[in-house]
Amino acid sequence: MTRLAIVNARLVDPASGRDSPGSLIVEDRAIAALDAPPPDGAEVIDARGAVLAPGLVDAMAFRTDKAACLAGGITRLLLMPDQSPPLDDPALVERAERLGKPDVWVHPLAAATVGLNGSEIAEIGLMKAAGAAGVATGRRAIADSGVMYRLLQYAAGFELPVVTHCEDVSLTKGAVATEGEYATRWGLSAAPAFAEALAIARDLRLAEATGARLHIAQVTTAEGVALVRAAKARGVAVTCGVTPPHMLLNESAVGGYRTFARLSPPLRAESDRQAVLDALADGTIDVIASGHDPRAQDAKRLPFADAEPGAAGAATLLALALSLVRDGRLPLLDVVAMLTTAPARVFGLPTPSLAVGAPADLVLFDPNAPWRIDSDRLPGRAGNTPFDGLPVEGRVLLTVKGGEAMRP
Repeated sequence: MTRLAIVNARLVDPASGRDSPGSLIVEDRAIAALDAPPPDGAEVIDARGAVLAPGLVDAMAFRTDKAACLAGGITRLLLMPDQSPPLDDPALVERAERLGKPDVWVHPLAAATVGLNGSEIAEIGLMKAAGAAGVATGRRAIADSGVMYRLLQYAAGFELPVVTHCEDVSLTKGAVATEGEYATRWGLSAAPAFAEALAIARDLRLAEATGARLHIAQVTTAEGVALVRAAKARGVAVTCGVTPPHMLLNESAVGGYRTFARLSPPLRAESDRQAVLDALADGTIDVIASGHDPRAQDAKRLPFADAEPGAAGAATLLALALSLVRDGRLPLLDVVAMLTTAPARVFGLPTPSLAVGAPADLVLFDPNAPWRIDSDRLPGRAGNTPFDGLPVEGRVLLTVKGGEAMRP
């Protein structure tokens, strides 16, 4: 039986609202006690004031990357259906659920349509029985409003959230950037930022009509934020997320044709970024996700328009999210909630907590430890990140999954 005692820690638990010094005892894969002396025979870890919190729940990942999750303190992730082949069959969902064991819990999102082709709705009920935590349109929106309407009706019957990528595909086809000064300056094919708002407005209205639970994977524009805020105010069952690049970077990051900043959705104007930060502060945006989508070097070392969109994000998720605390926009407890209890609530997963009896899925991190993001040294499949070279604070010291302590 595994016995672990973490002492002299700062316990941060959004489920209970606790943020105070304390200790925690783990026995046989569960939390056995709080603020108690270490039992005989336990491995004792002196946290020296570091933060002990529930393991992070990554609300959007495109790859099951165990090494990156370990380095980022992620113990659960929602896996997008954009796999090879897409997760449009119960057997594929069941297989995906096993991919991370024993290091990380993987909760697959079922492909909304067969082959993610946007036209034929997949067997959602069978995939839910196989373990799907939700339904997702993948990297692209469903263009046909009739298909999206039927999908929301179908998913509502199974009480599954629908995760949607909100960009009007007729406007974004062939685009690699957001219309504006920088796209013009660099001669990049671009789409208007309101392509996001058009898709959000449609999906919100359809969700309102069907009573389905809608989760917008990323809201990245001021107009999109305003639409979600208004929908929440009138009672629409909508939640939404964002990834660190759209919190911390704007369209200027593509300067010099930096393909590591080639993302989907593309980076936006500074006014949009500020609106995203305001939405995080007022609770309009519910979760912060990694969007972990690492690309091989030969997919990024290309002309900007030919490079594949996507970036590694799991290993840097916590450190980048902590910038909200350092900048005084949110308290630590709220940021940890956006990385733990909020995504669990959206997808109906067990509530991450530090309560006695809860699973021992934990992260110990020093919020003040400085380091520099280095693409070549990030753990996992690939290190392409738009934050290459950025100094950050916040380093994971220990990840505990099922009572087993793992150091990055």
